[in-house]
Amino acid sequence: MKFWLYKIVRPIVKGLMKLLYRIEIVNSKSIPESGCILAGNHKSNLDCVLLMSCTKKNIRFLGKIELFKKFGWIFRNMGVIPVNRSTKNKKAVNEAEEVLKNGGIIGIFPEGTFNDTEYVLRPFKMGAVKFSYDTKVPIVPFAIVNDYKLFRKSVKIIFGKPYVVKNSDLVYENNRLMNKVIKLMKEDYEKE
Repeated sequence: MKFWLYKIVRPIVKGLMKLLYRIEIVNSKSIPESGCILAGNHKSNLDCVLLMSCTKKNIRFLGKIELFKKFGWIFRNMGVIPVNRSTKNKKAVNEAEEVLKNGGIIGIFPEGTFNDTEYVLRPFKMGAVKFSYDTKVPIVPFAIVNDYKLFRKSVKIIFGKPYVVKNSDLVYENNRLMNKVIKLMKEDYEKE
């Protein structure tokens, strides 16, 4: 059974997130039934777990290769695609595109790491828009707002409308994705 650990862990994680952080999920119906790229801001180690709580479909995350040094068997059985951030990742790109072409979901945090700066977002890396442009699969922007606070209604995840990147100007498209996420962070999702 492929990615068996994900299938076991997801329902447990969903229950724990609702209990421990009283998460609020807004517009999860924006996530298509077949293939998409979930792309948004990155606040915490818990962000992947939060995304897992939002859909019954398996999400294949792109994760830094360093995660695999100690806990490789866990991440492999969760379906995480290893990415070496210091070089071009032909293998990771091919695997992610294959997932998308087969109707799967890829989860990406385009900031590349947690945002611990004074800026609203770190500059986005191009992966999400490039995947959408190359595969014609929609991006679903999301924003995680508020902080994770135990046993309080705290963190909220808001999904925007899916859209496919059709413009070959990926710098423009990357800025467009960033602006969509910023708008969602301001909870302006009805106009997004």
